[in-house]
Amino acid sequence: MEELNTLLAVSPVDGRYASKTASLRRYFSESALIRYRTLVEIEYFIALCKIPLPQLSDFGDGTGQSKEGLFETLRDIYRGMSVEDASRVKEIEKVTNHDVKAVEYFIKERFKALGLTAWQEFVHFGLTSQDINNTSQPLMLKDAISNEYLPALQEVIGILRTDAGEWAEIPMLAKTHGQPATPTRLGKEIMVFVSRLEEQVRQLDGLSYPAKFGGATGNMNAHKVAFPDIDWPSFADGFTASLGLRRSFPTTQIDHYDNLASIFDCLRRINTILIDLCRDIWTYISMEYFRQRVVKGEVGSSAMPHKVNPIDFENAEGNLGMADAVLTFLSMKLPLSRLQRDLTDSTVLRNMGIPIAHGMIALASLKKGLGKLILNKEAIDADLHGNWAVVAEAIQTILRREGYPNPYETLKALTRTGSAIDGKTISDFIDTLDIEEGVKAELRAITPWNYTGF
Repeated sequence: MEELNTLLAVSPVDGRYASKTASLRRYFSESALIRYRTLVEIEYFIALCKIPLPQLSDFGDGTGQSKEGLFETLRDIYRGMSVEDASRVKEIEKVTNHDVKAVEYFIKERFKALGLTAWQEFVHFGLTSQDINNTSQPLMLKDAISNEYLPALQEVIGILRTDAGEWAEIPMLAKTHGQPATPTRLGKEIMVFVSRLEEQVRQLDGLSYPAKFGGATGNMNAHKVAFPDIDWPSFADGFTASLGLRRSFPTTQIDHYDNLASIFDCLRRINTILIDLCRDIWTYISMEYFRQRVVKGEVGSSAMPHKVNPIDFENAEGNLGMADAVLTFLSMKLPLSRLQRDLTDSTVLRNMGIPIAHGMIALASLKKGLGKLILNKEAIDADLHGNWAVVAEAIQTILRREGYPNPYETLKALTRTGSAIDGKTISDFIDTLDIEEGVKAELRAITPWNYTGF
């Protein structure tokens, strides 16, 4: 198969940003879907052999191989699956006009080549297509999140945690409603994002990846009618658990997708937190609290040579917004289906990798942007120096403690005159107060640099 030229790709996920999303092709491409479907079909056949079904008790006899050896040979079908194998499945699909049936016929071709034709009718035994789809697709998502997305997210969280440690003692003017407010510390502000993200990762880790495995309408009718003495619901529970999934029951022909929606919602919350981070860092850059390391050869503006734009944070924000839009649609649409099922879920689920891809693009941009930040302590200090009025809260609180009359109103009158408030203004005001000298000394010790709390 000819490799796609990224310049011809319809989506920027596989075009402009292909280098950042290429690792996801092994989870969300058409070839990957075929491989995961093949995995589920083969593992299901092996599980039937291990019951064993009476007709499979002699599986492999006459082939000269042990059952365990044959099981590994069967697993090699999906473990070593190539693009050419996937293409063969697509050729079969042109005849069947059914993608899952094409996988079944492909596996039967392999059974024939391995001399296992006598047992091939137990491939896809008693199943409907959604038993395969609603098992393989959550497994694809689980693997992609575990192997690709979470490591990238943890890398960004690690950078933020390191930055929070380095900036832990940097006093900074806070801004509530965009106005100067009680001072904080830069490291603590960054740590807020670390804490928020880690909580959502914890919640994500606690969510189960669902699988529907129950036959044509969810009741394992075909299994029961063929082998009524086997506890098929327990078998299905154990089989899906062996894949790292949790079986949904009861269901219709398809999974109800509520648990899958929970995963999408959690990913959306993570993205929303990251958007919040992007906007804050963007704003700090505009306030010159941060400068950006210049990368040789990069152009900030096509017209203004001096500019170094915060493009990495803007790129991340845009891609996170795209991801959230798709995740919101997935979580709202998938739990809706007419009666036992309709096909809208099938076409929608094929887009499951899109929000993960946009998330990966965003994480790569965030990592790059965070790595270019240079702390501009002079600008931070200048903002503190120009806003001595923010210690008014501290002064009026201590005056309350001391029983001073109308402390809030007194400080309000001082700080809302419209005149500049500096250290001398505050010191002169303290001199006028009718309080003990020791309390005055306590008040004079308060500055925008040390009034930062815990």
